[in-house]
Amino acid sequence: MPSAPPPGDPVPSDGALPEQALRTLGTRPLGFYVHVPFCRVRCGYCDFNTYTATELGGPEAPAGASRTTYADAAVAEVHQARRVLGDVGRPVETVFFGGGTPTLLPPQDLTRILGAISDAFGLAPGAEVTTEANPDSVSREDLDVLRAGGFTRISFGMQSAVPHVLKVLDRTHDPERVPGVVADARAAGFEEISLDLIYGTAGESADDWRTTLDAALACAPDHVSAYSLIVEDGTAMARQVRRGEVAAPDEDDLADKYAMTDDALAAAGLGWYEVSNWARRPESACRHNLAYWRSDDWWGVGPGAHSHVGGVRWWNVRHPTAYAQRMAAGVSPGHEREVLDDEVRRVERVLLETRLREGLGTDALDADGLAAVPDLVARGLVEPAPVADGRIVLTRPGRLLADGVVRDLLG
Repeated sequence: MPSAPPPGDPVPSDGALPEQALRTLGTRPLGFYVHVPFCRVRCGYCDFNTYTATELGGPEAPAGASRTTYADAAVAEVHQARRVLGDVGRPVETVFFGGGTPTLLPPQDLTRILGAISDAFGLAPGAEVTTEANPDSVSREDLDVLRAGGFTRISFGMQSAVPHVLKVLDRTHDPERVPGVVADARAAGFEEISLDLIYGTAGESADDWRTTLDAALACAPDHVSAYSLIVEDGTAMARQVRRGEVAAPDEDDLADKYAMTDDALAAAGLGWYEVSNWARRPESACRHNLAYWRSDDWWGVGPGAHSHVGGVRWWNVRHPTAYAQRMAAGVSPGHEREVLDDEVRRVERVLLETRLREGLGTDALDADGLAAVPDLVARGLVEPAPVADGRIVLTRPGRLLADGVVRDLLG
């Protein structure tokens, strides 16, 4: 959830969607995102919509703003989604619990929310159900409950294996905990395990990043996400950079570490399927995130959560107290929305699908975009062979310059 959603139109109090959005419902995969906005501490680089218990008033906070009662509000929004979407006629294919730290909630609360989605919509056979977790936020017993309750995939926020790098990121977990929690997840029966990494932190040497990659690969993950550090406006890290206390990420350093990442993961048998994501097998790719990149339908539950159905995008009120009040009153937590016209949807398709290993269909390009393709091939940014089949697929240099490639494709 970005810190500044775009301006939009008000969402009706009952959350009703335009007829044009409902008309195509069921023709594309449907997913659910459940935002759990709680964190033990606020990481300095993070601009997600998250809150500590102190900020929310502890256990006495209103239902939905307290960890002890949040599941009730989330389940109420699932029921509201059922009323708004009506008879979808297609079960849910992916569910993703993100945050924040979802596993700060008791595992029984997470499985109860998942159960509400399953009861209201049904889960497709082989549905992917993911939760994010910090390495120090789950026990073996928690993992057993989650797996028995229907979770199939877990994504651990490792970020780094180097203590001084974790300190700059304000991450509090012990990096030595990661192999143990991965082993616990394996023993609990999780089908897919992912590790999330961040490179480019101030003071992180090439050897530090190699240490992190080696430690991650020693856990034999099925999936790795590796993102370059971005200093977001309004964060504590942005203030540190502005005061000269922390160095801003260096673009050459980021490029070198991306190449190092791609080489190491490829050598370990993980192939890229999106610019910042690698999977051991095709089925190890995060299907929920692929649904975002392919502009499928999803409903976002929770404060600040974003949703997209049939070309209508909306986002909930951000503060957990405001969210709790909306849910208690039985009205939509939606704050604002936008109806995407054909051109906006085309542009977004170029922005998102260009990042995928499967590539972007050239049918999404206008005349100027098509005219730019030969030059991109000549510059070594786009693979030449797929172009003949009507696909734009980035080379590694193209992945490093993906934003520039997209600009050229959009004219």
